[in-house]
Amino acid sequence: MKNKKANPLLILMSAPSGGGKTTLCRQLLRARRNLVRAVTCTTRPPRKGEKNGVDYYFLRAEDFLRRVQAGNFLEHATVYGNSYGLLKSELLGKLRAGKDVLLNVDVQGAATIRQAVQHEPELKNALITIFLTPTSLAEIERRLKRRGADSPEVIRKRVTAARQEIVQWKNFDYLLISGSKQEDLRLALAIIEAEKMRVGRAAVDFDF
Repeated sequence: MKNKKANPLLILMSAPSGGGKTTLCRQLLRARRNLVRAVTCTTRPPRKGEKNGVDYYFLRAEDFLRRVQAGNFLEHATVYGNSYGLLKSELLGKLRAGKDVLLNVDVQGAATIRQAVQHEPELKNALITIFLTPTSLAEIERRLKRRGADSPEVIRKRVTAARQEIVQWKNFDYLLISGSKQEDLRLALAIIEAEKMRVGRAAVDFDF
């Protein structure tokens, strides 16, 4: 039997507001050497310490628009006057290099990407989607308060948004009920390993 390199995965992680997906994504990137994050394009200027091609691809507004018109983006949006977009070439280049690619996106972005990959067979075949959520809105509120980054008014708005986002869990491949950070990481790694062993992704030649 000859083992070939398993087909790489495009792993989409999403969660309701305050659900903890950014923390889990950081843990996954540290835990799996072959896992890399997708770098997004933006028209906003670099912040102190940010590097082009590492944190973002920083584009001029006219360059961004040109790429939109050419259909280069898998998904894109404008937020507070700045545009953000995910290049198809960014994903395909890393997948074809044998890397697993991690996407950290909100629920709305996840829906857009799921729809967009229907026209991109290579990305569609690589995609797995994971929805991470705590067990209750009260737990989300508790986590947001513990983080101490938002005002009470912002926290109320985020909890209200989370109520609408949680109901989207049925649109994902996997539902990961959040517990401790260690348990979330263990379960996410188990999902990835299971997908690697899926028969449809197998890359093995048997000497029969």
